[in-house]
Amino acid sequence: MQTQKIQADLLLLLVAIIWGLAFVAQRLGLELLGPFSFNALRFLLGALSLLPLLFFFKAPSDHSNRQLLISALAAGGVLFLGASFQQAGLAYTTAGNAGFITGLYIIFVPLLGLWIGQSTTINTWLGGGIAVIGLYLLSFHQLTAINRGDILEICGAVCWATHVLLIAKLAPKVDNLRLAILQFLVCAALSGFTALILESEQFTLNNAINSWLPIAYAGFISVGIAYTLQIVAQKNAPPAHAAVIMSLEAVVAAVGGWFLLDESFSLLGILGCSFMLIGMLFSQLPLIYKRDKSYA
Repeated sequence: MQTQKIQADLLLLLVAIIWGLAFVAQRLGLELLGPFSFNALRFLLGALSLLPLLFFFKAPSDHSNRQLLISALAAGGVLFLGASFQQAGLAYTTAGNAGFITGLYIIFVPLLGLWIGQSTTINTWLGGGIAVIGLYLLSFHQLTAINRGDILEICGAVCWATHVLLIAKLAPKVDNLRLAILQFLVCAALSGFTALILESEQFTLNNAINSWLPIAYAGFISVGIAYTLQIVAQKNAPPAHAAVIMSLEAVVAAVGGWFLLDESFSLLGILGCSFMLIGMLFSQLPLIYKRDKSYA
């Protein structure tokens, strides 16, 4: 059991690194494509990249197509909302800000979890609180600087928290690979339909070809690999605990934005990153309160 938890934590850490760098790719993707156009292409690519694996991994004997379809529609719908808010917000704020504001889901996850009867360890609460201090130092130390992009990212953070809780509920019940593929297809279809209505001028083959590199990273690596690893890892990780680890994507996003996009990175930013790391490590300490009942 302990080995499974360590493996899950390492997978979630890898997910955080991949997602953090994806903010840079997503920002670059907005140069030619609209938010919905970019999401439609990257989630479609993510789904297509996983299709060959279906030939190697058969569905379990107790596999239920109906339950899988319902799960995929629910997860894909929430994924569409989260990705839409996040990508639209990136048009008005920096990759670093988007990453750190998205990281607020470390608090939204346990809060929303309380509504559905989940308890959370004191370590996770304290670790999340320390991490939020880091978020404040990086994103909210100048309240007058908050723009509509930041507001959109906050809405996205609520959706990501909902998605984390939903995946934690669904992952142990359905085939993970098929759930990943179908939720990506649902998200791609919803994004594509919206893009045809709102972004018909930008949603062109020429723009898609010229944006191939950010689409490739955001689609194949961020969607195809990272979201699938999230589903696999959350089979052995409580949602609030997983959210704290994955919130480190904010640190990677800020560093990536500074290094690759020449975005500013101040002393407060470094201090905020430090708090984020301390919060994640604190959440990993031996439990000093009862374990999450849902995972006991």
